[in-house]
Order: sequence, then structure tokens, then C-alpha cells
Amino acid sequence: MSPTFRSLSVRNYRVYASGALVSNIGTWMQRVAQDWLVLALTGSGTALGITTGLQLLPALLFSPLAGVVADRFPKRRVLMVTQVAMAVPAAVLGVLAITGVAQAWHVYVLAFLFGVGTAFDAPARQSFVVEMVGKEDLANAVGLNSASFNSGRMIGPAVAGVMIAALGSGVVATGWVILLNAVSYFAVFMSLVALRVRELRPATPASRGKGAVRAGVRYVRSRPDLVLILTTVFFVGTFGMNFQMTSALMATEVFGKGATEYGILGSVMAIGSLAGALLAARRERPTRRLVVGAAMVFVTVEVASGLMPTYLAFAIVLPLLGLSALTMITAANAYIQLTVTPQMRGRVAALYLMVFMGGTPLGAPVIGWIGETFGARWTLILGGVVAGAGIVSATAFYLLRAGLHLQLDLRRRPRLAVVPRDPRAAVRTTDAVEALDEAGRLDAGEAGAPAVARAEA
Repeated sequence: MSPTFRSLSVRNYRVYASGALVSNIGTWMQRVAQDWLVLALTGSGTALGITTGLQLLPALLFSPLAGVVADRFPKRRVLMVTQVAMAVPAAVLGVLAITGVAQAWHVYVLAFLFGVGTAFDAPARQSFVVEMVGKEDLANAVGLNSASFNSGRMIGPAVAGVMIAALGSGVVATGWVILLNAVSYFAVFMSLVALRVRELRPATPASRGKGAVRAGVRYVRSRPDLVLILTTVFFVGTFGMNFQMTSALMATEVFGKGATEYGILGSVMAIGSLAGALLAARRERPTRRLVVGAAMVFVTVEVASGLMPTYLAFAIVLPLLGLSALTMITAANAYIQLTVTPQMRGRVAALYLMVFMGGTPLGAPVIGWIGETFGARWTLILGGVVAGAGIVSATAFYLLRAGLHLQLDLRRRPRLAVVPRDPRAAVRTTDAVEALDEAGRLDAGEAGAPAVARAEA
């Protein structure tokens, strides 16, 4: 089997991935149909923004708690519950639209409830992958998951558009599309039922008790490498990845194009995103350097895209923007899954999703204000500059802290020994060890492994 698709040789992952692809297509179908439904009911862009914000808000509110749930309970069972939790609001909204009684407030409430299901689904889903494929194929599986998501992004909107047009382009038409998304969650549910439980590699459940969320935050704060990754993802997600808004503004205000040309921009970027996901699937082990490097390429290309003189030039740049964005996202995701202790994996994944997805409702109004005040091009130029400045500052802080740890470690501990790793005690030397390793002087092995090499007096 090709190295790009090696995770599919694992039977459990192959079954799960087939269900996930069906669900991803359904999810993107609903996104298009739900937006069309809101516009059909209200004709208001503000109402559309409210709907999007309410759907993303639960990621900001509930992700830490969702991470605790993912660490404390069997992830397969959690995912079964979340499929139902996402299918029910979709089914209700679809029925309301089909029967012609849907109102804007119905969409608001159901979008929020759907977002709650998504908030609890995401950390369990992210941290469940390693239980199916193991650490040796985790980076590949994360890349294939991103490829599946972007395949859905390419297929779903097209199918939804054809269906809505064929059914009359009204409220009822959107209801049938949304109802199909509700049915698509059944594919994931059945794939989870069909998994061979004995072949899974579940982590030891986190202990019960108070302070589980705080313990996850303390763990991240004690790991400078994780702080760097999360900060990088935050700045890119908050100020850089507002593609739907920035592309629409560039297409209409700068280049004077219509809805068709705007839709083409989304498809072109999705091609680059899919390519980035497939390239990521070929990498065996992501690094911090790859995450930060891809993020800096992204912000550089984003600034350049804001300077493009024609619609064609802008469209040509977008695949590179999608490729660099997906490279950063998949590398950050895989790095977190590979390097955190298993008992913390769900909570750290939840914090990652919170800063990545939760930043969008914070950054989107700022980017929108920039577009209204200074023009559409500046949404890309200033968004890229602010994100780049944040990444550079985070990297400088990380290097200063890592350098201090390395200097102290070399002064105090001139000899090397291998000792059992206690995450709370040994994590302070992780950066010193990795710095030595990167200089070619020490092979520290896999971060998060049972033992680490460190200097011992």
C-alpha cells in the first residue's frame, strides 16, 4: 500500500474512515443549506453571522469540559453519544424547514445545540485516532482525516447546491439537504459499532475527582513546546483563517465578481488544502519547526494574496494558502497527539480546538471592521501581519525559555542517564533535551515516552 494511505491497512481505521467521509460530506451539505435557509428566512447577513457565531460558541465554552469527558470515559462510547447529539438538532431543523414552519430563532437555537454536540465530539474524535492506529501511524491517520474533511468540503457544497436548485431553491429545499446530514451521522455510528474492540489500544482513563480541567491547563503551561504550538494556532486561526469572509470581500469589492466566481475561489483553495493533507499523511513525525514554519509561510502568502492585482492572480495564490494552512493544522494536531501523556490527550486536544475554533468568533468581527474601514485588501494584509507578529513573539519567548532551561541543565547536570519520566518533574528538562537532540548531540527518543534522557549529577 502507498505510504500516503498506510493507515487504511488497519481494519478498524478503514471502517471508521469510511463512515467519517460520509459524515463530512453531509456536514458540508448542511453548512451550505443552513446558510441558504437563514438568508431565505431573513435576507440578513447579520443573521447569518449570528448563526455562525452561535454554532462556534460552544467550542469556546465547553471544550475544556469536553476534554475531561474524552479522558475519563471510553472514547468510542463518547463518540456514539455525540453522533446522536449532532443528528437530533439537524433532524429537527430539517423537519421544521420541510414543513414550512422554520423561523430564524429556531435556526439560532438548533445551531447552538448542534455546536454543543460538535464541541464534545471533537476532542474525543481527535484523541480516538491513536487508539485505532497506534503512534507509529498516527501522523498518517491525522493527514488522512484532514484529506477526508477537505474531500467533503469539495463534494458537499456542490451536492447541496444541485439539490437545493433541483428542489426549488426555497426553504423546503434546504430542509431536505439538512435532513440528509442528520442521516449521515448514522454512518459514523454504525462504523463505531462495527469496530473490533479487542484491537483498540485505549489509554488508561483519567482518575475521577475535582480539578481535572485545571490539571490539563497546568500540564500545558508546564510544556513550553505545547504553549508555542497552541499560541501559533491561536494567532493563525483568529486573524488569518477567515477565508469565507475575506474571499467574499475580495471577489465582490475588489474584483467586481459574483457568486459563481466566489464559489470557484472556495473550490480552488480546497484543492490546495487537500494536497496539504495528503502531503502531511506521508510524514512520519511532525516537529515544532514544521508547525511554526508552515504558519509563517501561511501568513506571508496571505499578505501577498491581499496584494494580487487581478482575480486570476488571486485565485492562483489560494492553493498555496490552503496547502500551508493544512500543513500547519495537521502537523500541530499530530504533534499534540504524539507528545502528550495518554491520560491528558483528550484535555490537551480540547484546549487545542478551543484556541483554534474559539478564536474565530473573536477575530472575525475585527477582520470585518478592518474590511469596512480600510478596504477588503487590508483584511488579508493586516490579518497576516498581526498573525505573523504573534507567531514571532511566541517563538522568541519559547526560545528564550528553552535556552534558559538548557543553560541551567548543562551547568548542573554534566553526565547523562536514562531515568523513568514523571511528566510533572521531568517536563522542565524536555526543551533542554530536545535542543541537544536537534544539535545532533543527544537522541532523546520520543517525547512522552516512558523514559527520557537527561543530565544527572
